[in-house]
Amino acid sequence: MSTHLHLDPIACEGHGVCADLFPEWIRLDDWGYPIIHPDPIPADRLAEARWAADNCPSLALRLHTRPPDR
Repeated sequence: MSTHLHLDPIACEGHGVCADLFPEWIRLDDWGYPIIHPDPIPADRLAEARWAADNCPSLALRLHTRPPDR
């Protein structure tokens, strides 16, 4: 199983908190909306990813797991 960050673009209000909390994985576009790195999050980075998702003011960021591609 791999863990990924998922952004709900409808819920996102572009606060930029996620990029401040997890800049290695999230950057902001020209309008302040997050661009999420598409790769699975390494195990040693899961705490940071969870912290960013838990602190999103608009609850637009979520962690989810999915089985590896076959």
